[in-house]
Amino acid sequence: MSRNLLILGAAPHLDELRDTLVRLEDTIIFALIERSQFKHNSSIYEAGKMHFKDGYQGSFLSWFLKEVECVHARVRRYQSPDEYPFTDNLPEPVLAPLDYPPVLVDPKHININDEIFDAYVNTVVPGITIAGDDTNYGSSATRDIECLQALSRRIHYGKFVAESKFQDVKTHDEYVTCIKEQNRDRLMELLTNARVEELLLKRLKAKAIIYGQDLSSASLYSNGAVNSGSVPLVAALTDCSEDRVKTRVDYDLVVSFYRDYVIPLTKEVEVEYLLHRLDKE
Repeated sequence: MSRNLLILGAAPHLDELRDTLVRLEDTIIFALIERSQFKHNSSIYEAGKMHFKDGYQGSFLSWFLKEVECVHARVRRYQSPDEYPFTDNLPEPVLAPLDYPPVLVDPKHININDEIFDAYVNTVVPGITIAGDDTNYGSSATRDIECLQALSRRIHYGKFVAESKFQDVKTHDEYVTCIKEQNRDRLMELLTNARVEELLLKRLKAKAIIYGQDLSSASLYSNGAVNSGSVPLVAALTDCSEDRVKTRVDYDLVVSFYRDYVIPLTKEVEVEYLLHRLDKE
């Protein structure tokens, strides 16, 4: 059973944080698979495309997201230091505030959900869906919101990663020096672990292939073995060519999105957090 890292009262160890980030990979992949069952439905992303009786002028997704976040805000979701809303001016909670130990310094100062929203809508959705309109607007937007919230949590977890690395006695002094000098490039170098990123992308591809396979189309024997006309699941780990493995979501797109957006945005959060780490000291 995993621990609640938000109530420890101290920066979690990197190994504990990686366990959380690995579990979020599963959440994100399954959310993308769920969204991919519907067509693109581009109308839900276009401002003014739908008429709202309350006079709202944005897109259907933006309206739906705002309404969902209003409900979540009232039950304290965004008081948690690992949750960040996409919309502003949310209502106050109807419950008494929760007391989270101050692990992060000014945790809500940095919010890059606008960048996450743009990358998801303009890059991910067109890549994982079939072009066209099936009128499943509510279902599509519901899956979009699940994806966006999981991505936001994953990327903003970079603050905890940055705090953990800052507290590491082996590198603490160098981080302090870089922060005082506001040396963004050196901070990025300190935060980057190319080997970890490489392993992450390999793991992500394997997961996207395995989770994305349609087992109903793979005729199984009574003992669970795949027949000779289908590709065994283990083949996904050894031969990932397009003609060998067919999946419900484009696993190469999942990997490229992580490589080109999730990882860089996470490190952007880490750097911005560290640049302000000493502001109140």
